[in-house]
Amino acid sequence: MSPPELAAQIEVARNYESFFVPALFHEWGPRLAEAAQVRGGGRVLDVACGTGVAARAAAAVVGPTGHVAGLDLKPGMLAVARELAPEIEWREGSADALPFPDASFDAVVSQFGLMFFPDRPRALREMWRVLRPGGRMAVAVWASLETTPAYATEIALVERLAGAKAADALRAPFALGDPADLAALWAEAGLELTLRTIEGKGRFPSIRALVEIDLRGWLPLVGVDLGAERIELILAEAESAFRPFRLADGRVEFASPAHIVTTSRP
Repeated sequence: MSPPELAAQIEVARNYESFFVPALFHEWGPRLAEAAQVRGGGRVLDVACGTGVAARAAAAVVGPTGHVAGLDLKPGMLAVARELAPEIEWREGSADALPFPDASFDAVVSQFGLMFFPDRPRALREMWRVLRPGGRMAVAVWASLETTPAYATEIALVERLAGAKAADALRAPFALGDPADLAALWAEAGLELTLRTIEGKGRFPSIRALVEIDLRGWLPLVGVDLGAERIELILAEAESAFRPFRLADGRVEFASPAHIVTTSRP
């Protein structure tokens, strides 16, 4: 990767950490650590760690006698993760070929990455492989779009004004929202599961902030460039469409439920 490409990735990662983490992801790290039964002195792996939200939560639990590793494909995400928590082991690699020996960890967590893995059953089997006997894995995925009305509103607006390609890119994070699909996926991987659906909260400073980060941040990352004029049109109409989610002080708050799927290794 060239220095300009890495610099661009790092900028994206810093924006992710400063904006998306407090708005959507921060509350889930401790929940995953609890679901995976992370304990003091334990060894924990965070798969598709991004800037390390779940890894940092696990590190706070295992303490100085434990060990936490975070793995991601994106060097830019890992660069920011290292800046924030240099004491954690950060590794570049793929979820479907974890660069760790069998039975290396007491707990494996993965926060909102599984829906983007190219080979999901293989990734689940890899997480299982690196678990020690008695270990536990916990994987978080967003619940269905139907249970997340703010994003359903945004996607409907984008589809009307920008077309199906842009709307489908915004739907992608909700691809595993149906519990039946998760059960089938775990069965394909040869694993048993326990699933809990937990009500989270999305919190953004304004309607514009919520929509603009997707239009100018997420969509270009997946190859969809709407252009400045269309973006401004969508942002203008969003002020009316998102009024039900706007608080008196201008902030936006909405239900953002997720499934946490756990699997224990005997």
